[in-house]
Amino acid sequence: MSTISTEELITKAIEAREGSYSPYSHFCVGAALEATDGTVYTGCNIENMGFAPTICAERTACAKAVSEGHHEFTRIAVVGGAKGPLTSFCSPCGMCREFLCEFCERDFEIILAKSPTEYKSYTLDELYPLTEKPVFDTDDPFGGAFGGK
Repeated sequence: MSTISTEELITKAIEAREGSYSPYSHFCVGAALEATDGTVYTGCNIENMGFAPTICAERTACAKAVSEGHHEFTRIAVVGGAKGPLTSFCSPCGMCREFLCEFCERDFEIILAKSPTEYKSYTLDELYPLTEKPVFDTDDPFGGAFGGK
């Protein structure tokens, strides 16, 4: 159930972008993720000089939401680009798309924006086709490797 407009969601992503910690790439990203109950979680990218520990804005927002008990989402707005005004659309990377697949349905909406009024909308299925959550047919899919049966 959306409680805010698309424009408001994008504005929250733009505001989140201001918190970006990107001293290496100077590429600032913000995201605003809406849970099915209307709660919105924001995130920014947080770089690390080792690169691999860097966390994207989309995963930051999702991790915040999951840590607060939310596991179902309806849409996310993503904005990003070099420091300064937004001039192009920024799409979630492959790792973020995979991360979103863990919690989102195929029709989950991904909004790429340059401004609150200039945006494009896609489904997760459009941006990350042919990916499904794994289906395990036992209570212990890892054969006891992690302390299961």
